[in-house]
Amino acid sequence: MTSANVLTQLAGMIASGGIEVVDCTGTLGPDTPLLKLPPELAKDTPPIKIHRISEYDQDGPFWAWNWLELGEHSGTHFDAPHHWITGKDYPEGYTDTLDVQRLVAPVNVLDFSTECAANPDFLLTIQHVQDWEAKHGPINAGEWVVLRSDWDKFAEDEAAFLNADATGPHTPGPTAEVIQYLVDKGIVGWGSQCIGTDAGQAGGMTPPFPAHNLLHANNRFGLASLANLSKLPAKGAILIAAPLKIKGGTGSPIRALALVPKG
Repeated sequence: MTSANVLTQLAGMIASGGIEVVDCTGTLGPDTPLLKLPPELAKDTPPIKIHRISEYDQDGPFWAWNWLELGEHSGTHFDAPHHWITGKDYPEGYTDTLDVQRLVAPVNVLDFSTECAANPDFLLTIQHVQDWEAKHGPINAGEWVVLRSDWDKFAEDEAAFLNADATGPHTPGPTAEVIQYLVDKGIVGWGSQCIGTDAGQAGGMTPPFPAHNLLHANNRFGLASLANLSKLPAKGAILIAAPLKIKGGTGSPIRALALVPKG
């Protein structure tokens, strides 16, 4: 079968509903949960603001439109390598210079939602991933890997979504060892349903914030605040995660979409 035939068949399946397009994106607005950092460490992302320019009125009689204030890493978003100090030297590490061929790829959905519900500090290990691979098949180079925690169920409640106390945030994520394991496999990137790609307690790991540190050191991408991963199979879906082409951008809110075969 030629490439043209494959695309024709894919288009037909999308048009007929044989392939479902699943929205893996949370709603972006003033109530979207945002990362909170210790003031001694860094500035926080400013709150999201949506400003009305006009809505069929004296400021624009036939049209409605808005202007926005928001950080690059707000809501469901993409982390480019330049986001982290370990990835700062990649010329293709910005949102306007990255290789878009890498943004559309098969996705491996690692479902540990039961474990995350029982323990918000759940950490994904190499053994967890190897057991998953033994059941579902190997994770291959050029693929996305995402952790299904079902954390998006808290997205309407920022306090629950961040789940922080005096010891810091408590949300699931990966160990440093498992990120290195996946990087060595050649994955294109790693994604989470939590506020960031790391676990809530990742600041105390070695290295600190290993998902950010190791992914971007190896020119890989990160996805955060993903939604609806419960609608994706363990394997067999295609994830499209494209950031805005911001000049010198370190990341961007995205509309993450998955192509999922029915049946």
